[in-house]
Amino acid sequence: MMVKDLSRVHELIGGLFQWPKSAEAWKEYELTGGQVDFFRINGYVSGIKMLEEWQVDTIRNELAEIADPKHPGHELFYEFHSNESTDPATILFHALGAWRITEGLHDVLWNPRFLIAASQLLGNVPVRFWHDQIFWKPPRQGGVVAWHQDYSYWTRTKPVAHLTCWCGLDDATKENGCLQYIPGSHEWGLLPKPVIAGELQGIKEFLDAKQKTQFENPRFAEVKAGEAIFHHSLTLHGSGANISTQPRRAFVINVIADGIISDSNEPLLNGVPVIPKGGKIDGQFFPLLFDGVYRF
Repeated sequence: MMVKDLSRVHELIGGLFQWPKSAEAWKEYELTGGQVDFFRINGYVSGIKMLEEWQVDTIRNELAEIADPKHPGHELFYEFHSNESTDPATILFHALGAWRITEGLHDVLWNPRFLIAASQLLGNVPVRFWHDQIFWKPPRQGGVVAWHQDYSYWTRTKPVAHLTCWCGLDDATKENGCLQYIPGSHEWGLLPKPVIAGELQGIKEFLDAKQKTQFENPRFAEVKAGEAIFHHSLTLHGSGANISTQPRRAFVINVIADGIISDSNEPLLNGVPVIPKGGKIDGQFFPLLFDGVYRF
């Protein structure tokens, strides 16, 4: 059975979200000044309402379907790792490209709540899609995600004007491996790139004395299912193992300010046509999600 490649559709296609019909409706989704200021100072902001319970259920069901390597849309993933953990005793499901396969995971990119917040945190600019991710830590054996900065994996693009939105599909707690942050670390500059599913604290060897002191006091970002965390692409973050009896599932939307360019003559994502070095990132696989205007 052939699966339609949804990367060709750059608008809402299902019934999961409704496009606002007035400027006032758009403004209901704006972050507060306090939330924006917290992000600017700390490099992240958490607890942002993104999905209703029924929407969470829909996305969970889609995730359960596409996690099967035999799913007919499997070839549309940019990357698919049933287990990316470097520890054979643990499991970390990680995949990129789900937006191309199912309606819900496609339409979360055009969720008005997400678009407004992303534009605000990027500096009230147009928002372009970079790529998506799925993370799934199963109960009792969910693997870690090493401390890292997202941009360290994205240096094939420039300048640094990237933003990550992590949205929980389960309550994320300390026990099941919620995200942890080092407040203010987005001001540290670019650090070396660790193995994403390797040693949790491997980044520590690259920190100076002052940074190591700050590193000893992480903030745990516990959120409810349907809530999101936004973070700067240079903010140091990671997550521990899932030792609980509950899964920890999440989808991630990575976006850029419109105008970011390719800094490589290699493919930016597996299977995606090359954008030559110096070329603007745009086209089928990198759609403009929000032009900064409240359209209705």
